[in-house]
Amino acid sequence: MTWKHPSSPMTKKFKVQRSAAKVKGVILLDILPQVQCSNGAQYCSTLDHLRDAIRRKRPGLLRRGVVVLHDNATPQ
Repeated sequence: MTWKHPSSPMTKKFKVQRSAAKVKGVILLDILPQVQCSNGAQYCSTLDHLRDAIRRKRPGLLRRGVVVLHDNATPQ
């Protein structure tokens, strides 16, 4: 507890509110070993695995269209 002057304003306490937006998690995470390069066959295989994972986890997503995030950033 800290002491304050009687005329100083009260400290504000902020309330945490839940987000109104839908939060969707990761459906498929495919990481290649450092020595392996991505080629066309491997990419097609990953997309097939992604489609199967979507069918299992969120079947309605295939009917509405899917947005795929390709992240090729290297960790620092």
